Amino acid sequence: MHAPTSCQGAVLSQLFTPLSLGPLSLPNRIVIAPMCQYSAEDGRATDWHAQHLGTLSQSGAGLLILEAAAVEPRGRISWADLGLWDDATEAALARVLASVRHWSPMPLGIQLAHAGRKASTARPWEGGGAVAPGHEHGWQTVSASARGFRDSDPLPQALDAAGIDGVVEAFVAAARRAERLGLQLIEIHAAHGYLLHQFLSPLSNDRADEYGGSLQNRMRLVLRVFDAVRAAVSPGIAVGVRISATDWVEGGWDLAQSIELARVLDARGCHFIHVSSGGLDPRQQIPVGPGYQVPFAEAIRAQVSMPVIAVGLITGPAQAEAILTQGQADAVALARGILYDPRWPWHAAAALGDSVTPAPQYLRCEPHDARGVFR
Repeated sequence: MHAPTSCQGAVLSQLFTPLSLGPLSLPNRIVIAPMCQYSAEDGRATDWHAQHLGTLSQSGAGLLILEAAAVEPRGRISWADLGLWDDATEAALARVLASVRHWSPMPLGIQLAHAGRKASTARPWEGGGAVAPGHEHGWQTVSASARGFRDSDPLPQALDAAGIDGVVEAFVAAARRAERLGLQLIEIHAAHGYLLHQFLSPLSNDRADEYGGSLQNRMRLVLRVFDAVRAAVSPGIAVGVRISATDWVEGGWDLAQSIELARVLDARGCHFIHVSSGGLDPRQQIPVGPGYQVPFAEAIRAQVSMPVIAVGLITGPAQAEAILTQGQADAVALARGILYDPRWPWHAAAALGDSVTPAPQYLRCEPHDARGVFR
């Protein structure tokens, strides 16, 4: 791919070139990944979400994806998770989004999720462990099979056919609510060991019906949810999927299976795939290091036509730029790094000799050693 140039012939960064995710056009290739805040009240967004999202919406990134929103109450990771399953959760999020949009034109999306057997937990800063049914903030979980995340966890109930249909319907209803809220993108969460990932992996799925056994059967629920969500929203809404490319455990979900799932999604009109890893099995052995998941994104990108988002310890502007210029991904996602530095895109633009468009209230803060970073 040729490097983009300005009308004066100067080479510009790839990171700050536009990108289309299906019908949604992004001004640059920096994506803010979904990050749970564990600060909702009965699934309803709160003032915390207003200030958190307001801050991130002024970052200069090309896309902000809201945290995982549970499609039904039992699908929350913890009792304090965001939800989008009824009129009350929709109305609360509408109030927050109205405030964010008033001050920022940044494209907004949402991740729709169901935690499955990894639901009913304490908040991370309160230990994060499983909470049994009958205890405060605890409830019965569900999964592909009656197998807990940890041996010490309460057993989930294996979903029957009616339960699976109900999960699909819950994703559809939440997607329709997301469109009513004016959100421009929906990311279906099939990663990090949550319900859809639990159906994908042979480590958590030992079903003997049409949803278990072969790869085609284990992919069935993810594909049903994707097809149903695409059909439920208008063509102007971008719909993609986040996956874990590997379980990092022998005999589990792996890159070869991820490539096959990506190919099938691509053929069905998926607008993007967001490539992460892990989260399904506590035995995982992850060689964490800078960009450690990028090779998975690169391998998948070689097999599909839809845009691929890479994520995972992408921390520096030069590193992000190299991922794009070397053809390893079409966009990069930031999570913890942008919590630490909410102006990361500003600083990246300065480092790469490019520019961002801030709110006019912030124009006077342009640093003296980076003139020209604001346009």
